Amino acid sequence: MLTSQAKQWKAERIEKIEKYLKTETRMDFIDDAYIETLIEKPSVPDIKYIETLIEKSKKIMGLTPEETAYLLNIEDPAIWEKLFEAARIVKNEVYGNRIVLFAPMYLSSACVNNCVYCGFRDSNEGMNRKVLTETEITAETKAMTKVGHKRVLAVFGEDQSSDYKYMARAMEVIYASKNGKDDIRRVNINGAPLFVDEYKVLKDIGIGTYQIFQETYNKAMYAKMHGKGHIKSNYKWRLFGQHRAMEAGIGDVAIGALFGLYKWKFEVIAMLYHSLALEKEFGVGTHTISFPRLEPALNTDFHKTTPYAVSPEDMKKVVAMIRLSVPYTGLILTARETAEHRRELIQLGVSQTDAGTNITIGGYQDGDKMEKKQFDIADKRSLDEYISELVDMGYIPSFCTADYRCGRTGCSFMDFAKTGKMKKFCIPNAVLTFKEYLIDYASPEVKVKGAKLLADYAAYVKKEFPEAMSKTLGEYMVRIDKGERDLYF
Repeated sequence: MLTSQAKQWKAERIEKIEKYLKTETRMDFIDDAYIETLIEKPSVPDIKYIETLIEKSKKIMGLTPEETAYLLNIEDPAIWEKLFEAARIVKNEVYGNRIVLFAPMYLSSACVNNCVYCGFRDSNEGMNRKVLTETEITAETKAMTKVGHKRVLAVFGEDQSSDYKYMARAMEVIYASKNGKDDIRRVNINGAPLFVDEYKVLKDIGIGTYQIFQETYNKAMYAKMHGKGHIKSNYKWRLFGQHRAMEAGIGDVAIGALFGLYKWKFEVIAMLYHSLALEKEFGVGTHTISFPRLEPALNTDFHKTTPYAVSPEDMKKVVAMIRLSVPYTGLILTARETAEHRRELIQLGVSQTDAGTNITIGGYQDGDKMEKKQFDIADKRSLDEYISELVDMGYIPSFCTADYRCGRTGCSFMDFAKTGKMKKFCIPNAVLTFKEYLIDYASPEVKVKGAKLLADYAAYVKKEFPEAMSKTLGEYMVRIDKGERDLYF
């Protein structure tokens, strides 16, 4: 239960939010009734029209919510196989055959909200509350970097103890926690919605992407899941969280829905509207989209009782249709899925995944403990084990963070992505960061087969990319062999 101090902070925060929203002039872009009509309308397969939509996506033009809904409502398995194949082609055209790897770091479990499905909810007395100290953040960072991680998604509960000031200091500590070749080069954040001035503090420190999950876009279900009298109870405050981040100058923002809270087709269409709303105001949509499924959490059975559980086959449709609808957007697949299911989903348009994941507060040092984490995950393989499988599948693992540091963010990033030019940077940078991993962190088995894959991709760059880039790549690889690190295009 909340302390008197936490209750006061919560009340003051709610009051400040409500005052701010009286000045909010943006219009709600989620029309629940209209989306319901789209997803409930049966689709009569029109092969010519379907082929037209597929070709449109292959040209990196995306799909409208209406076009997406039409395809989502098709039941014919043979047509879905064509859509799955199209999603694979589109992803490879935009990003190439690389998978960016990151790991979440959970820094706080204190939270003033009471979400039905969440282990961090304030009424869960079985949760062992913890907010990492600076010393503990340093130790946690070093535990991650010693196995090869370079990209972190820092995750925070919503509480006075982990407000924007704590987020900012945590970022500084993570960036500063270097140990020779071991370092984190980019910190992204999954956190509560903030005010514009608060986002600006994070931008000044060097944030990558700010990620907020709406959880569910259906307003009635949102109210049911989040109750009354909590900060998170305010749907509109959360809905425009990414808008305020971009208003503050953060170039890349991320959206997502928790699949299993409401109808999966509704959430897919709603996320498209969210991305379109951002693009309309700022000239660029969401940088990434996540589609985590509801998983078990401490002292709640909601994952067992929800009427909206999403089947593995329907999750394939989710991934493929998001890739076809917003072909230029990064798609994030999480360790909530089993290893077997991740193998299937990753082939349908995924561009980023977490790996070697531990979501326990302080878990990279202390191990996996249910009473110290928000929910459970299904894929608990190590980073090296996950990379081994990617190599076997022909994907090149990437720890690239160059886009952030070269200014390829926001509109600039999308200009490259929409024209299919992003892979001209993605593949060479993947080669360089994977070479670092093989030298510094890989197991003997992965070193051997990874070296062969690396040679294949270096040859691919020499054949398909400009001669100057191929030459520079070769020079960079020699410099990495000699001990240099963090070279990029």
